[in-house]
Amino acid sequence: MDSILTPLFLTFKIATIATFIAFVFGVLFSWWFAFNKNKLTNFLSILVTIPLVIPPTVLGYYLLLMLGRGSFIGQWYERIYGQPIVFTWKAAVIAAAIAALPLLIRPIQASFESISKDTIGAAELDGAGKLQLLWYVVMPLAYKGVLAGLVLGFARAMGEFGATLMVAGNIPGKTQTLSIAIYDAVQANRMTDAHMMVFILSVSTILFLYLINRWFK
Repeated sequence: MDSILTPLFLTFKIATIATFIAFVFGVLFSWWFAFNKNKLTNFLSILVTIPLVIPPTVLGYYLLLMLGRGSFIGQWYERIYGQPIVFTWKAAVIAAAIAALPLLIRPIQASFESISKDTIGAAELDGAGKLQLLWYVVMPLAYKGVLAGLVLGFARAMGEFGATLMVAGNIPGKTQTLSIAIYDAVQANRMTDAHMMVFILSVSTILFLYLINRWFK
């Protein structure tokens, strides 16, 4: 049973942290893209969409170059923590967060853009700062898009496979998420374990979506 529960716990841990990170950056990017239309934001908007259209293994390869021991980030991390960041659960979080980011940004940005400019202008005239405007005006009005982004991002992080495998590997108990464990079980012809993990992953994801929708209804 540990061969199922351990990757299940690790999957939820990685998906939850990755979704939180992607949510913070997703809201900031959505805010910027929605209310500052120029060539730079158009370019960055395309750039953050790339993880959505390239194969996950290609995304994982780029992350491996960016985070590997020969890279600036990899060397900087190793100097501070005394170990490489690749092939750790933290690398899996980064992979899942980047993969989930475009799925968070698109619905949130669309919701932000649907808010009337008169409403934004009235709040600014009343003296609302940027953070107050975001927290007390924009987020409550755009909560349905924010919720949709959260659900899509979490589902993407839960099922992330290719990029995670490339940058975090398949280390049981450390980086082996449920998706990778299912692949591993099928390769080893442990079909009973594979069936059980597929069932648990499917039910837990559907239950999460149901609870989120019920909570915000």
